Amino acid sequence: MTRVGTSFVLLAVVVFLGLPPTASAGDKEEVAAAAAKWAEAFSADTPDRLLALYDREAVLWGTLSPKRRDDPEAIRDYMVNAFKALPGHKVSFGDQLIRVYGETAINTGYYTFTYVKDGESKSLPARYSFVYAKRNGQWMIVDHHSSAMPVPPK
Repeated sequence: MTRVGTSFVLLAVVVFLGLPPTASAGDKEEVAAAAAKWAEAFSADTPDRLLALYDREAVLWGTLSPKRRDDPEAIRDYMVNAFKALPGHKVSFGDQLIRVYGETAINTGYYTFTYVKDGESKSLPARYSFVYAKRNGQWMIVDHHSSAMPVPPK
């Protein structure tokens, strides 16, 4: 089974079977801290620090690309190009819904990317899902999907 297929199967099992959370009291806080580390590394324009937060078999569907990234080099390449496309970039998280199921966690919500283009401040609101797996005591991103927030129908 492919990495993407494995991620979908894992997510389906967790969500559709309604597995009860079996996490410790601090797991949600640890996942929130992992997301904050991601935001800090993204905003600091440090692709290698950012890449260190992803599992070696992670999959990324980024906001700015129609292409799936499923190895460390491809994820790093995406980030380097995103940094170039969004000069002066920062990211801030909005509402986060964190659920922990044993050694797996899902963080779903929205974030806003801000950047400067032609001397003007711009923003790009997006929604995301991070799936984490606990590896050697650390929450590592195994699946990351991000897409621009759709415009509501009129």
